[in-house]
Amino acid sequence: MEKSVGFEFDSYMQEIFQMEEVDIHSYSPLTLAYIGDSIYDLIIKSLVINHGNKQVNKLHRDTSQLVQASTQSLMMRTMQEHLTEEEHTVYKRGRNSKTVTPAKNQTITDYRRATGFEALLGYLYLKKDWKRLLDLVKIGLDSLEKGEE
Repeated sequence: MEKSVGFEFDSYMQEIFQMEEVDIHSYSPLTLAYIGDSIYDLIIKSLVINHGNKQVNKLHRDTSQLVQASTQSLMMRTMQEHLTEEEHTVYKRGRNSKTVTPAKNQTITDYRRATGFEALLGYLYLKKDWKRLLDLVKIGLDSLEKGEE
């Protein structure tokens, strides 16, 4: 059922907005990171609000801790050992891409690793491999709880 619901949403979105099929391999790593950032943000916000109603500033604080580059970098350290060759290639393309904006309050290493993380999530989202995307995010979040690096 999960697969058919996701497929229906995707098909309906393509239909009503008259979206064309695009080869995801044609997207730049920064374009993948752009959509990956939004997808990761939505996942984290969904998890945060699942813990119950709170004031918006508290929701934002809880979300901010998990979406910052240093946290994504920590998650990626653990996730790397679980990546397929294809996923690792996408991650490295994102990590090694030249960004125009400097990292804010983050090391350049964390910022680049986070860009690779977001590119990977964007790639998996556009590939419609939502189960793999969520499984990898779960691995990363679990590593934070265990204090792994």
